[in-house]
Amino acid sequence: MSDGMPRKAFYKVGEVCQITDTQPYVLRFWESEFPQLAPKKSRTGQRLYRRKDVDLVLQIKKLLYEEGFTIAAARQKLGMGDGQGALDDLFDVAPADEPPRLVERPRPVASVLNSVTSRLEEILDIMAATDRRLQDKR
Repeated sequence: MSDGMPRKAFYKVGEVCQITDTQPYVLRFWESEFPQLAPKKSRTGQRLYRRKDVDLVLQIKKLLYEEGFTIAAARQKLGMGDGQGALDDLFDVAPADEPPRLVERPRPVASVLNSVTSRLEEILDIMAATDRRLQDKR
């Protein structure tokens, strides 16, 4: 292959991170936001990415990091439609010329804050586990 990517049927999460210069927690988050990014899982639960998954990760990264798209706009650009990601519980997808707005829901503020706090704690746990694994490898 001319792009330097090894030719394989499946790539493990570490290989995908290396090829795409991303972190595992970023890939897991993108899986929750982009329905087409759905790696297979081995019998042991390890994520196995196909070439098309790796290409999609590279597209998502380009849209978000280089072209400045929001997640909702990137999802739309990739033909994934509206309202398919985890963040859509908190944000309404606005037209491209309008910034995203908070959805007005009858949920109490405390409930929303608890939900956001819980998700952030999960992300911090994932990041801490990743840091520990990296430290163990040194």
